Amino acid sequence: MTADPAFVTTTRTFYDAIAEDYHARFRTVLDDAPLDRALMGAFAELVGPEGQVADLGCGPGLVTAHLASLGLRVFGLDLSSSMLAIARRENPGLRFEQGSMLELDLPDGALAGAVSWYSSIHTPWERLPDLFGEVRRVLAPGGHLLLGFQVGDEPNHHNRPWGHPVALDFERRRPEPMAELLEQVGFTVLSRTVRFTEETTLAQVPQAFLIARR
Repeated sequence: MTADPAFVTTTRTFYDAIAEDYHARFRTVLDDAPLDRALMGAFAELVGPEGQVADLGCGPGLVTAHLASLGLRVFGLDLSSSMLAIARRENPGLRFEQGSMLELDLPDGALAGAVSWYSSIHTPWERLPDLFGEVRRVLAPGGHLLLGFQVGDEPNHHNRPWGHPVALDFERRRPEPMAELLEQVGFTVLSRTVRFTEETTLAQVPQAFLIARR
């Protein structure tokens, strides 16, 4: 394995520091996000219950657990050992592994589906082709990717969240160039959805969701 890029190390350090506070803040976020749950439901129908699905950048396992409740054979992967400890604690019946989306320890074509739910947002733009290419590699032909991210042109910088001495940029991107990038690495984009801000969610900016097929 190659040494982790600096942005990967920074991301791991950030989430290791804030894991418990993050979980406490966002543990019920899907309860107030019916459109997000609907997109996950559509993804689950496209993938079906037979193939293996990976929740890449799973954090404390909230999305992993929801996908499992929809009947998917899903496991979670994350950089942060602290996030994974919470995911295992909260979801003892599910599998969680530590690893990087840039270097997945999976054979070619191993997955029927992959989810990147706000987990590509710490990867620099110039490294996204590597990330999406790696995800495509581990998807079987016809496998599906669900990708979520915030919409915008400037990063949202988080400094000392909950008083922890860490900082990280959360990149915001436009759905059109993201869809083009997926197409360039060999995906076919099936849907492009933008959810605008709602009083019932924590989101303060529009959120984009792409479903693509290998």
